[in-house]
Amino acid sequence: MKQKLTPTHTFQFIDEIFAQQSVNLLSLNPHKTLITSFAELGNLIVEQNTDIKLLTTLQETIESIVYTQLQNFPENIFWDFDFLVSSMLRQALIADEGAITFLKVFGEKMVSLTEMFGNKTEMRFRYVHDFMYGFEWARWVQKEPQKRAHIEPFSLVFLDYLLVKGKELLQRISHGQITSYKLCDTGYRNPFTFSREPEDEYRLLTCLAEEQLIPVAVWNWNASPVWNKPFQEMRQQLALKLNIQPQRH
Repeated sequence: MKQKLTPTHTFQFIDEIFAQQSVNLLSLNPHKTLITSFAELGNLIVEQNTDIKLLTTLQETIESIVYTQLQNFPENIFWDFDFLVSSMLRQALIADEGAITFLKVFGEKMVSLTEMFGNKTEMRFRYVHDFMYGFEWARWVQKEPQKRAHIEPFSLVFLDYLLVKGKELLQRISHGQITSYKLCDTGYRNPFTFSREPEDEYRLLTCLAEEQLIPVAVWNWNASPVWNKPFQEMRQQLALKLNIQPQRH
C-alpha cells in the first residue's frame, strides 16, 4: 500500500540530503551531540500550522538553504537549525496573507548570502557559525542598540545589512584594500587573530556554548537571542585560555 506523504515525511527529505552527503550533524547544544532531525522539526511545525501550501513552501525554502550551505561551506562543523526554522515560521505567520511571499524572499536572500560568503567566491569563509549562531548579529546590534535591539537575527532587515556588507567586502577584496580579512595559508579568510582550524573551532565553540556565550542558541526552538554581552572579547580571551595558536597568514 502506498504510504501517505505527510508534512513530517516532507521535512524528512532534508535529513536525507544530509545523509547523502555523509555529514556529521554535530550540535552546539552542550547537552547533546547531534542536531534535531528535520523530521522532528516537522512535528513542531505542524503543531503550529497545517496549511499544505505554507508547509510545502517552508520545506522547499529550508531545503534550498541547507543545500546551499552544504555546497558553499563543506567544512562547516555545527549544523543546528531549530531556531532558524521557528523564526522563519513565526515571521511567515505574522506576514499572514504574505506568508508565501515572505518565505520565498527569505529563501532567496539566504541563498544569496550563503553563496556570497562561501568558498566559491573571493570571500572564502570556512564556516556559517558566525552568522547562524548570532555573533555577527550581536556585533551589529551593539553598534546601535536603541535602533536594533528589537530586530531579530534572522529578520529580512539583518539579512539585507549582510548582503550590503558582503558586496562592500568583495569590492574591497578586489581592490586589495583588505587588512583584517586576509587569506590564511589554509586558503580561507579569518578576521580573528587565533586559528580557526577545525579542531580549534570545535574546541572554542563548544567551550563558549558550555559557558553560555553563544548569542543565538540555534539548537533551541524557543531561543531568546542575547546581544548585550562582550562576545568578541570573551571569544578572544577563551581562545587564549585554551592555548589556541595564532592564525598563520
